[in-house]
Amino acid sequence: MQPEATEEERVMNMTLEAYADTIVPGEKRFDGDRAVAGAAPGPGSVAAGALELLNFDATGVTAGLPYLAQSLNDHAKAYAGEVELELDHDVPPFVALPYEHRRELVHRLTTPGHPEKDGWVSLALFCNMAFDSAAHKHTAEAIREGHPGLLALGYQAPDADGFWRFPKYGYGRKLAELHPDTTPSGSPA
Repeated sequence: MQPEATEEERVMNMTLEAYADTIVPGEKRFDGDRAVAGAAPGPGSVAAGALELLNFDATGVTAGLPYLAQSLNDHAKAYAGEVELELDHDVPPFVALPYEHRRELVHRLTTPGHPEKDGWVSLALFCNMAFDSAAHKHTAEAIREGHPGLLALGYQAPDADGFWRFPKYGYGRKLAELHPDTTPSGSPA
């Protein structure tokens, strides 16, 4: 049993989920889902595990997530003031933005010349990776679990022995003969 999240963790997680949902939008996970805007049919980055990937130490961004979430909420407050948008104070400022405004703010933050662009683009890349490569999971495990991004991209399950074989050639023809010293596992001798 995991300990209940603190208010600070809840705000950070909702904000990061809303950012991930802006990068690869999906449908709401449940009635009243505020982080996921529901801007696209099917599962998006959040359902694909964006928060799990962002919290995976190998990304190198984990320590900076509280700062990024706070900064994103500060940008959202400033943006809302600029466009004269009243924000709901029951959720973090970025989460309170309607999807179209989230998208516009992310566009501004990731535009060449923005002083924080590198950080926001890095965060966007990880959100995208959660969907299109399940970088936080072993591929076979992700497919077994029904990872929505891999399924959407047409990934197939490995053979019963855990190896992927492709009986049809990707280019519609065989490109080369198997080297005679190739081992049964497919490794070069």
